[in-house]
Amino acid sequence: MREPVSGGTPAGPYTPGIIACGRQLFVSGQGPLRDGAVVEGTIAEQTRLTLENVGVVLRNAGASFADVARVGVFLEDLDDFAAMNAVYMEFFDEPRPARTTVGARLMGIRVEIDCVAFLP
Repeated sequence: MREPVSGGTPAGPYTPGIIACGRQLFVSGQGPLRDGAVVEGTIAEQTRLTLENVGVVLRNAGASFADVARVGVFLEDLDDFAAMNAVYMEFFDEPRPARTTVGARLMGIRVEIDCVAFLP
């Protein structure tokens, strides 16, 4: 059984989050969007807004960043890694989740982040 979780306005045909098997929360890739529109800014600014958007989905499902087990980070420019990582570390305490970071074409945004969490 799957249960949808709301978040920001999706930029495409997807649900911001899905709860599966009662405890697993899959958060769709979130970007630096507000009301469905891209918010321009530095990689640090876009990362902060992106993680705030992830946080909205987590909270709407009854979870927090502490419940995240895995994160996927997609960067338009891998040279932005250090600046993204500095902001990322503000959102996740030790032990931080498992993470993969890859370079990707992102259609007008600099960063996209998805995650998997387990509901408390």
